[in-house]
Amino acid sequence: MGVFKRGDVWWIDFTTPNGRRVRESSGTHDQQQAQELHDRLKVRCWEEQRLGVKPDRSWKEAAVRWLKETSHKRSHDKDVAKLRWLDRHLGPRMLSEVTRDLIDRIGEIKAKESSQPNANRYLALIRSILRRARDDWEWVHHIPKVRLYRESKRRIRWITRDEAVRLLAELPSHLAEMARFSLSTGLRQRNVSYLRWDQVDMGRKVAWIHADEAKSGRAIAVPLNEDALEVLRSRQGQHAQYVFTYQGKPVERCTTKAWDRACERAEIKDFRWHDLRHTWASWHVQSGTSLQELMELGSWTTFEMVMRYAHLAADHLRVAACRLDGTITSQSAKVHHLRAA
Repeated sequence: MGVFKRGDVWWIDFTTPNGRRVRESSGTHDQQQAQELHDRLKVRCWEEQRLGVKPDRSWKEAAVRWLKETSHKRSHDKDVAKLRWLDRHLGPRMLSEVTRDLIDRIGEIKAKESSQPNANRYLALIRSILRRARDDWEWVHHIPKVRLYRESKRRIRWITRDEAVRLLAELPSHLAEMARFSLSTGLRQRNVSYLRWDQVDMGRKVAWIHADEAKSGRAIAVPLNEDALEVLRSRQGQHAQYVFTYQGKPVERCTTKAWDRACERAEIKDFRWHDLRHTWASWHVQSGTSLQELMELGSWTTFEMVMRYAHLAADHLRVAACRLDGTITSQSAKVHHLRAA
């Protein structure tokens, strides 16, 4: 039969030399692309069965196997979303057709659509799948080099307390409560969005994040200050399971149009939800919290992560700096005295 249309997608249908029928979706709305895929698959089957050629695997096969083998990852849902976007460019391709030129074009498209750092996340996923196809699955002997964009070191974005007050006043109530809790605890957005009441002990003034819910993979104890407790008290009785909800469900996405409009009204530019965590850390350092304490409070795994905030706390170096107080002054006075003599 060749190719036929089912709905708005073209399907492939042919019989292999050993009599096995192949019928599957081409994944494309374009008849010419479907026909090209049909021809390639038919030739591949013939070469495999008549000549013993190692089968050429498709990108879709690799993507599906990757998702199965990495289903335990905390970023699994993000990988699924990335692969859905990549499917429009790589879906009909065989792994042998995934060239460096094609990957570079995909990176350029994503960079124009969003940003170069975001494009790097997609390129890195392509690279990981290709490497596994070569090294673990032995589906291919060679893979193209994936070139990532150079990312500049960005400054830590934080806001002042006055700016935070303005932002909270402009946010919808459900987002304002979540933002205030984030500014009080430093928790990441997902940990706030899906915080359950069974993770909170108001009496002991502590909450906890289980290891499988934490980015670091380690359980987190979260001390609750009075601001955090006040937010929790205002939420009691509103939902049986989750602390923060909107229309009865956890708030999965916080950086929404409502967030953008609130930032605009509060006259705060270039500020993301994750920057609330940067703000919390910056306020701590400016208030005298040591970097070691901050590392434990924020559940960072390396000291290098908290060193990003070190420039905001020069107080701990003031004692050392003052050890040279008067040195230049006294030497200048001595020189002046000798010249006068």
